[in-house]
Amino acid sequence: MKRIAVGILAHVDAGKTTLTEALMYVSGNIKKLGRVDHRDAFLDTHALERERGITIFSKLARLQTPEAEYTLLDTPGHADFSAETERTLQVLDYAILVISGTDGVQPHTRTLWRLLQKYNVPCFLFVNKTDLPGVDRGHILRQLTGLLGHGAVDFTRTDTPEFYENAALCADALLEAYEETGALTRAQLCAGVKARQIFPVTFGSALKLTGVAEFLKCLDTYTEQPAYGAVFAGKVYKIAEDPQGARLTFLKVTGGTLRVREVLPAKGNANGEKVTGIRLYSGEKFVSADAAEAGSVVAVTGVTFTKPGEGLGAAGDTDAPLLEPVLSYRIVLPAGTDTHTALEKLRQLSAEDPMLDVSWDERLGEIRVRLMGEIQLEILKRLIAERFGMEVTFERGGILYKETVENTVEGVGHFEPLRHYAEVHLILKPGPRGSGLKFTSACREDLLDKNWQRLILTHLYEKTHVGVLTGAPITDMEITLVSGRAHPKHTEGGDFRQATYRAVRQGLMEAKSVLLEPMYDFTLTVPTENLGRAITDIQHMGGAFAAPQTEGAFSVLTGQAPVSELCDYAAALAHYTRGQGRLSCIFSGYAPCHNAEAVIAEIGYDPEADVLNPADSVFCAHGAGFNVKWNEVKAHMHLSAALSQRTPAPAAPAPAAAPAKARSTRDIFAADKELMRIFEATYGPVKDRSDPYNMRRHDRPAKREKEPKPLPPTFAGSEYVLVDGYNVIFSWPELRARSEENMGDARDALVTLLCNYQGFRGCELILVFDAYRVPGNTREVEKAGGISVVYTKEAETADSYIERVSHELAKNHRVRVVTSDGMEQIIILGNGALRVSSEAFYDEIARTQQEIRERLGGNGG
Repeated sequence: MKRIAVGILAHVDAGKTTLTEALMYVSGNIKKLGRVDHRDAFLDTHALERERGITIFSKLARLQTPEAEYTLLDTPGHADFSAETERTLQVLDYAILVISGTDGVQPHTRTLWRLLQKYNVPCFLFVNKTDLPGVDRGHILRQLTGLLGHGAVDFTRTDTPEFYENAALCADALLEAYEETGALTRAQLCAGVKARQIFPVTFGSALKLTGVAEFLKCLDTYTEQPAYGAVFAGKVYKIAEDPQGARLTFLKVTGGTLRVREVLPAKGNANGEKVTGIRLYSGEKFVSADAAEAGSVVAVTGVTFTKPGEGLGAAGDTDAPLLEPVLSYRIVLPAGTDTHTALEKLRQLSAEDPMLDVSWDERLGEIRVRLMGEIQLEILKRLIAERFGMEVTFERGGILYKETVENTVEGVGHFEPLRHYAEVHLILKPGPRGSGLKFTSACREDLLDKNWQRLILTHLYEKTHVGVLTGAPITDMEITLVSGRAHPKHTEGGDFRQATYRAVRQGLMEAKSVLLEPMYDFTLTVPTENLGRAITDIQHMGGAFAAPQTEGAFSVLTGQAPVSELCDYAAALAHYTRGQGRLSCIFSGYAPCHNAEAVIAEIGYDPEADVLNPADSVFCAHGAGFNVKWNEVKAHMHLSAALSQRTPAPAAPAPAAAPAKARSTRDIFAADKELMRIFEATYGPVKDRSDPYNMRRHDRPAKREKEPKPLPPTFAGSEYVLVDGYNVIFSWPELRARSEENMGDARDALVTLLCNYQGFRGCELILVFDAYRVPGNTREVEKAGGISVVYTKEAETADSYIERVSHELAKNHRVRVVTSDGMEQIIILGNGALRVSSEAFYDEIARTQQEIRERLGGNGG
């Protein structure tokens, strides 16, 4: 028996869920025929769906006939939930597109057709509501021919010369077969349907069960089960949560067999996770299974790393979705709500629907979410209240702009604080509109090892890079790694992260950037007497349209206009047409912003003040890092530019001598003399004091008089030690063990150790913990035994707090930062502070404790 996954799609109110109900009923898979308007439909199981009479979440139904075992996937019909529909398409073998006989082909029908084309899904069409007066089958077929071409074939009667002739016109191979025999075989028709050359069309009324049995027979006759491989493969299309709070991963097995208690492999997750259960859902009920064969659509429990669109095992990931939200909203939490906790809860919804993109805007200090429209906004508000007990409100955050470049530039990022080194050169080139971001490498392996190249590409993929006009995400670019350099001893993975980010940013600062805005394809229907007003409005919006079409007393405009202008136009349309006008919009992509200057001025983004996305680079001289502005980086870089022939400053990082082992506790962070020795061993002696960064060595005479050794810097203030609390806790075995039982005990033990250390060493110690137990989005500072304990404000990391504080303190004080998170904290070194690993600090604490005991013992003797 063949196993087929079939999705049911339609524009809103076409009768999609009613058809699903009818198919289940006529096949004998359900005993009672439910109705959407009676709020008892088999698949509309959520309270919100029954209240509104619309499908919001995709659902599964099992339908068995003598010919096949079908998995029906009912998808949302409303345009606001199109992303849910698109995620479902990636696991379909066939689709059923429902057309309302009274409404015909609607704008959202065209959107669905674009999605079916992208995912190459064969499609059957059911024209519904043909029992209602005014339905013209010939007119509907002509509309479908306009949408599908000659592929739309009436399958009401399949044994007539007219049918064979119409089907034969769909493909050259079919026409040749028809000319030879005067007919077409079932196998030939099946192949034509599967190849998306033929799109069978039938008519009926799902509510009255007219034509439903005939449509099901057509489905049985002209579908084929795909061929599957023997190796396990699976495609995730949905993440959900059952009523008990268990995480469900909905996937289709596209190869091999998946069994309970097997470890589910995943790309980027070497260990994988064990499948604890396999569920076969039909409506809100399910049965458990021990295994799932290829072709099955199931929900599995026990895995937490999956996300929609991810390929498991031998399956590849799905390409970027065609549809995406164009509106951004700010989430306003109820008074007294812990922001950090709320953010973690809301991110659960992002895992289930990645298009929501719930995120924390560090620059504006607010939680933001991306949405498709007002209906989705209302549903999300109810969903948050039901799931998390939070009555949130939303404030319009604005349009989701993007940025790109229109010229090719080379971006350079250099990151070289003391004992760290990385340089990255990237070519930023504009790509075709709608192409997104493409990352490649054209760097020779003799210049930069393949492992470092892969790491750089990983860093390009892992971050949402933002532009320099408004801070919006960049898109439609090809970014190519062309050159880079690592140090034999001093390069860490985090160094290339910093260099890569800065290279992208430096290139954007040099490039000619373009602001892009989202566009709608619209269909505007107005009484002919209001056509002049409609044309004037579209022109003022900066939109474009085709010649108007007349339909009785109405005129129809189709075209494209900015989302920012059309999103609030429905109210004005209703007013001047006295409620007779209709506006349908679908997202069509991004285009250059029609009022870029006004948008940029209103947003007021300062790229050089964005500390989260620096464009400057860090170089090293005299044992300390120093900052170089983005527009001066190419005068200091160590490698030749790929887009020019300029000669770089000579600064090849030869292997450096290891620092001498500290002879006392006070020397553990290395004295300035030692830092200078390391610098000179790495880069050669510093001879010209008028050239402190040693960048003009090639201009000097061959011999110079020996100059006195440089004096170490002096500090007028105190010595400060900043400690990243949680990093230390998880790095020290004793504290890590305590934290597994009680995090509070681990924090108290660390505070006690540091109090003793500070009292004995006489330094100023600041212990910093990430946002924790702080209500109301404020920062809290406590004094405990003489040390300062800082709990950062909500969603503020210890890294960002330490970076800001060390920047100020290092101007007049000696500053040391204790953490092993070098990737995040490394920028502190460029501000003149020193980083010490948690492990090295652990050794010093132990020695300090020993000295305390010895002194106490000596005094007692």
